[in-house]
This record gives sequence, structure tokens and C-alpha cells, in this order.
Amino acid sequence: MPPVSAPTAPQDAPAATPPGRRPAWLGRTVVSLAAVSLLTDASSEMIAPLLPIFLTGALGASASMVGTIEGAAESTASLLKLASGWWSDRLPRRKPLVVAGYLLASTARPLVAIASGAGQVLAVRLADRVGKGLRSAPRDALLAAAVPPEVRGRAFGFHRAADHLGAVIGPLVAFVLLGWVGLSLRTVFWLAAVPAALAVLVLVLAVREEPAAPRVVASVEASTRPASRSLGAMLAAVLVFTLGNSTDAFLVLRATQLGVPVALIPILWAALHVVKSASSTPGGALSDRLGRKPTIVAGWLLYACVYAGFAFAAAAWHVWALVGVYGLFFGLTEGAEKALVADLVEPHARGTAFGWYHLTVGLAALPASLVFGVIWDRRGAPAAFLTGAALALVASLLLVLTVPAGQQQREPGRS
Repeated sequence: MPPVSAPTAPQDAPAATPPGRRPAWLGRTVVSLAAVSLLTDASSEMIAPLLPIFLTGALGASASMVGTIEGAAESTASLLKLASGWWSDRLPRRKPLVVAGYLLASTARPLVAIASGAGQVLAVRLADRVGKGLRSAPRDALLAAAVPPEVRGRAFGFHRAADHLGAVIGPLVAFVLLGWVGLSLRTVFWLAAVPAALAVLVLVLAVREEPAAPRVVASVEASTRPASRSLGAMLAAVLVFTLGNSTDAFLVLRATQLGVPVALIPILWAALHVVKSASSTPGGALSDRLGRKPTIVAGWLLYACVYAGFAFAAAAWHVWALVGVYGLFFGLTEGAEKALVADLVEPHARGTAFGWYHLTVGLAALPASLVFGVIWDRRGAPAAFLTGAALALVASLLLVLTVPAGQQQREPGRS
């Protein structure tokens, strides 16, 4: 069957904003999806920081088993994001797939409370990450369709701000429940079901999606390729950058090397998420004003400076200063990168495009951390951090040279 041509006026496009005006707020769908992410991340972060302790302490698992569980879980999520994004481009509505992903993760995650072995924790983590893989790309496409292009960066930044705020709230709630109330780890894991259930409730009741026009039907081979050359160029730059963007666990290790007490590491971690949350909405809005490329490049160059700073840092106070600046990197790039993905493709292909974006980041993250660790072991921490800084510089140059500027598409039918 020949491909059906793309619709000229998707029904899920929001009403155009009058020229020269910006909406007073981002709309019900964006705010509701942000609330869903805040609650979900609060639930997840009530468990995630405690899971290695639970595995090695209560269940007697080895450190390699902890790494295996997390690696398998994240790889599963990364592979599913492309498939779910492609699938959502072929469904009349994206929301059911988003609901299914959040529901699966929210149901599975608290079940770690009844685990009696590492294998059961692995099964729970895989189910949790399958849910994340199902929801991420269609959710991002749903959010992109909910706002005009001129505030798309702000919308994605606002969403990331809520997500990071949840990452602050979750560990603090767990700390209060464990340290002040005196609950056990398993009880805290069960209580993580509360914000998870609220997230699904908000998603079902508050997030609206208008039925879209029939989407493009194409071959599997054609529709799973990056949707445009510009998107492919952007993903190549993201791939290079991510290869130098290792896990933040190495920042914690470097912090302890430089004299930050172990007792203050959770405060350092929370401070990082506070800066991330506070800077995400302004950073996304900045990309609406200055353009996606300049904002992303500024963030990547800031990252290079921070990593170079960690290479040459010599005191504990250097760590605190660098972590504060490091949080700004997330604010400048996370919302802008997702907004650029949406800018570079047609609305009917956004699910697939976001799937490629998440897959690129997810698959590059594992070798990035492995290579960083090998360099650290053989050449020392400064050499590893300088390698990350160099890759960020290369990625910035690649983005500048290969991705055209001014590609913020207007939705079909907009004036």
C-alpha cells in the first residue's frame, strides 16, 4: 500500500498565539504533564537512592549485581523508547500509550518492597523501565503538540523543572520517613506507591488530547529512520556529547576525593537538583528567544568548563561552586534539546523523532561511563574529566556546523 500523505492541519495542534503575544501560562496539558512527572519522580527517588543499600545489605547482592540490574533496566528503557515513539505516530491518540507506561511503572515500582532476592528486584526494575520506555517519546510528542512553537522551549523547560523538583522531594521524604518517623526500608518502598498513584490519576483526569488526523502510514524501514537530515545531524552531535557525559556518580566520587564529607553528599546532590529545577524553565524560555542552537551550545560549553574545573579542582569548596554551575548546564540544554527535536520534524513524525533522541542518549550513556571509568583508573580523574570536556567542545562545533539555524517550524495551519 502506498504511503498516505501527511495531514495538512493536524487536529491536535493548539490554537495559534496572536503575533507578538505569548500565552500567560503554558496550558492545562503542559502543567498537568509537569505535575505527573513531579509526582512520578518523587516516587522513583524515594526508592532509587536506597536501592543499592537494600540490595547489598538486606539481600546480600554484590556490587556487580547492582550494576547489572541498573544497566539492564536502563538499556531496556532506551530500546523501547524508539519503538513506542514509532508506534504512537501510528495511533489515533498518544495518551493511551502514555497512560499505559505510567501505570505499569507505578504499579511495578513499589513491589520491590516484597523482594527476597536480587532476581526479583531485577524483574521489578525491568517492569519499571519498560513503563518508562513506553511513555517517554509519546509523552514528549504530546507535550510538543500542546503549545505553539514560540514557547516550546519554555514548555519543555517547565516540564524538566518539575521533574527535577520531584527528584529533590523524593529523597527528602524518604529521609524523613526513615530518620524521623523510623520506618523500615520496605515500608518506605510501599509508601512510594502514593505519589505514583496520584501521578496516574492526574494523567487520566487532567491531561487532554484532541483526536488527531490520520497519521502517515509508511514502511517500518522508512519510518524508523531519523525523520530529517537536520535531525540526523543533531543526533550525531548529541551522540558525541553524550559519549563524554558520564554518570554523575563520578562527580560524587570526585567530591569525596576533594574532601567533601560523605554525610554532606546528599545535601550536595539535593543542591544540584534545586539548581536544575530553578534554571530549567528560564533556560527553555531562553531558547525561544535566542534560538535552540545558541542555547544548547552555551550549555555544552558550560559543561566543558565545569568538567575542566573538576579536572583542576583542589579543594572541597571548588566542588560546591562547580556543582552549582553544573546545574545551569541542565537548565540550558534539556528543554532546548527536546524543543529542537520537535522543531526539526513534522508533527506526525514526532513520536519517532523523540524515540531516536532518547535511544541515542540512552545507548551512548553506557559506553560513556565505561570509558570514563577506564580513563580514571589508568590515567587519573583529571584525564577523565578533560576527555569529557573535549568531547563537549567537539559536539558543540559539530552542532554549529551541521544543524541549520532558524528551523523552528510552525504547525500546519498556523499563521
